[in-house]
This record gives sequence, C-alpha cells and structure tokens, in this order.
Amino acid sequence: MTAAQPIVEFRDVTKRYGDGPLVLDTVNLTVFRGDFISLIGPSGCGKSTLLKLVAGLNPPSTGGLSVLGTTPKAARDRQAFIFQDATLLPWLTARRNTEMLLRLRGEPETERRRKAAALLDLVGLAHAADYYPRQLSGGMKMRVSIARALSVAPELLLLDEPFGALDEMSRFRLNEELLALRARTPFSALFVTHSVAEAVFLSNRILVMGARPGRIAAEVTVNFGPVRTRELRAEPAFQEKVNEVTRRLHGVEEHGA
Repeated sequence: MTAAQPIVEFRDVTKRYGDGPLVLDTVNLTVFRGDFISLIGPSGCGKSTLLKLVAGLNPPSTGGLSVLGTTPKAARDRQAFIFQDATLLPWLTARRNTEMLLRLRGEPETERRRKAAALLDLVGLAHAADYYPRQLSGGMKMRVSIARALSVAPELLLLDEPFGALDEMSRFRLNEELLALRARTPFSALFVTHSVAEAVFLSNRILVMGARPGRIAAEVTVNFGPVRTRELRAEPAFQEKVNEVTRRLHGVEEHGA
C-alpha cells in the first residue's frame, strides 16, 4: 500500500440529529492509505456515528467530509461495513451469505461461487460452506461476515465493534486473523472498540474520543510494525502502550478533555 495518501478527510465536521444536541463537534481527521485506526472512548461519544458518516449512511450537519477522493455516498462501492452483529441471513448458507454483495453487484454465479469459496478458505471456513448460521458459532459467523465484506475488495473497511460479543480467546484469535487477512488482501480500516488492548494490538493510530459532545481528544501512535503475533501481548512495550492509552481514556472520562 502506498503511504501518506489521504483517503478520508474530516474538516470541522459536526453532527446532530434534528434539533437534538451535538453528537460530534468540530471533528478534524485525516486517514491515510494503509492506516488501521481504532476509535475508543466512553459510550455515547459518537464513535459509531463517525463510521456512519464515512459510510454515507448519515450526512454531516456542517463541515466537509471526503472519502476516497469523493463524497461518502459515491465511495460506497469501494468500502465495506462490518457490524457488531454478523448480520447473516438465516435462510442462506455460509457460502450464499458470502456471495450476497457480489449478487447485488450482478456478478455471474460462477464467479461468485469461485470468490466465495476462496474467501471462506481464507477465513478457515471452507469446511462450513454449506452450514447455515444456526450451525455456526459466534466466531464462525463473524468470519463469514468478514469474508462477505472482503468479497468486494474494499479499499476501506469500517468495523463497528465486530468482536465485542465474543469471549476473550475468540476475540484474540480473530484479532490475529484479521491482521493476517489484511496482509493478504490489503485495506485501510476504521475500527470501533471498547477494548484498549484490542486497539493497541490492531492499530497504528488510536483516537481517544470524548463525549458530550463527541470529539477527538487525543491521538496515540502505535509503532509495533505490521506483523503482530500473539506473543506481542506478553511484551512489556505492549503493556506500556496499553497503559498510555488507558491513562488518556481515563483523563477524558474524568475531566472531559
């Protein structure tokens, strides 16, 4: 991936719903090609709203926002969104769920099946291609959701707490697998989480957000390099970075800055 190319730019963006209070206040943010940015902060600080603005699901109230060199809506075909719930259709198999975005784009069946098979193999679910969601564990369902998102080869992946409902071991494993997938199918990412350790493990930049109204209160750089294994979590430098982000987060929660 080419470095230092901005693909998302927020310029003094605010967001409110109707006549309600400000949800986001004067957000300025540049996402560069190759970034994996985690958004962390107290509940209600606008993390998910920020993702929805990028996805073109909601417009900013004021300010400027460009995504992949155009408007968020015009960039939809070049990005993908993964939610906390896997959002699989229960009447479709893992393979058919993986094919769904390709079907909506009108790709021929033979090509859809080829891509779905390759992606399910990539996420370790080739054996479960004909399973229905009721036959899959929570982690397996999320793997199908990831495969579906990657089917359109997104330049930008938006992830809204995709591993929040999983047990810790499944979460760790999927964190590792997500980075391995990214090495094979490169994308930039905006990732919402409530887990400081998860943010540190995955990201090269972490944005700490404050609430009422939502804003970017601090940024922490993570310089562990692109190749990260489970052993990293035991390194003193990893725990030091977790402590640094935690201090910033506690400062926001206690003092509002």
